[in-house]
Amino acid sequence: MVQQRLPSLRHPPVRFAHRGARAHAPENTLNAFELALRLGATGLETDVWLSKEGVPVLDHDGSVRTGIRRRSIVKMSQDELPGHIPTLENLYKTCGTDFELSIDIKDLRAVEPVLSVSRMFNAETRLWLCHPDPLVIAGWRDLTVGKLVNSTRLKLMKQGPERHAAELATAGVDAVNLHHSDWTGGLTTLFHRFNRYCIAWDAQHVRIIRDLVRMGIDGVHSDHVDRLQTGFDEAV
Repeated sequence: MVQQRLPSLRHPPVRFAHRGARAHAPENTLNAFELALRLGATGLETDVWLSKEGVPVLDHDGSVRTGIRRRSIVKMSQDELPGHIPTLENLYKTCGTDFELSIDIKDLRAVEPVLSVSRMFNAETRLWLCHPDPLVIAGWRDLTVGKLVNSTRLKLMKQGPERHAAELATAGVDAVNLHHSDWTGGLTTLFHRFNRYCIAWDAQHVRIIRDLVRMGIDGVHSDHVDRLQTGFDEAV
């Protein structure tokens, strides 16, 4: 059955390159981020940790291999980190600010340093700060004009999606980010009723991306920027 085209809140929806153009270049590197934007991504996704000095750096796991051991980034100074791990400041200096930036907050201490850097580049309004705990995210509302995102799964909404949407709206959390398999047209319509953005992650195939856009999704995360482009084109 062909998914009926439903309206989104974002026009057009954001094409988020997951960890940069991860399918095309080493993830979370400046090369991957630059390539993603050249290929047509309108948003970038990354994860943030703080170095020992409190500098926001972009890496997924939060640890690096040194010899036969792995060391936590939070225990390493910036000059000890491998050269491929960029700072958030590096990202803005290299790629500019003409894109949406979704940041998975892995270290809660990183929120204010991230905001500080984004303000240096007048980029705060294009931030999407993500975390699985809606109570934690709600506590950031007074800190930023950026968008706040609850990354979760449908099965974790124990009181049901309608109650969850209402609670996000009350708390000032702007969006919900679910695995692509959780989304339906009915669910996007429900969250849109509460004026909450609907974001999908792990969308790696053209038909999935196409159907998400037709469901009225507001942003799609994918490793494959080329497939994002094709899926969006096919959804028209």
